[in-house]
Amino acid sequence: MGICICCGFATVPVQAAEPSAKAFVEAIYGAYKGKDAKGISLDSDAAVRRYFEPKLAALIIKDRKNARGEVGKLDGDPFIDAQDWEIDAVDIAVRDVAADKAGATVSFKNVDKPRIVVLDLVKLKAGWRIADIAWDRKATLRGVLTQK
Repeated sequence: MGICICCGFATVPVQAAEPSAKAFVEAIYGAYKGKDAKGISLDSDAAVRRYFEPKLAALIIKDRKNARGEVGKLDGDPFIDAQDWEIDAVDIAVRDVAADKAGATVSFKNVDKPRIVVLDLVKLKAGWRIADIAWDRKATLRGVLTQK
């Protein structure tokens, strides 16, 4: 009987726990903390799709292709709204908006200048993705990429 029970459990597929919206954001900003932090490279289409929802990813990819190796509409790192960084601490507050949507407010000092970045998050089959980014409540990533 014990063997039957063990065999029954052996056929149950093991699934990794899906990361929360906060874990998704923490993983992004963890790449920016510290003196020699590398940040997150968005130099491939796959990397862009790993962090952004499909329509926003398509806008980023199109902007990069249209720039033909030059600076496009997106002229800095979208996660921190800068080209260079020196970030020691990051404060992340995540709020649920709906079952598959969340918002994250990320506060940090970059080279001693306080910054606030707000992420609109959406949960897809592949996991959490960014639907838009607002920098210091002035401009949005989607707005920058869609302006003429």
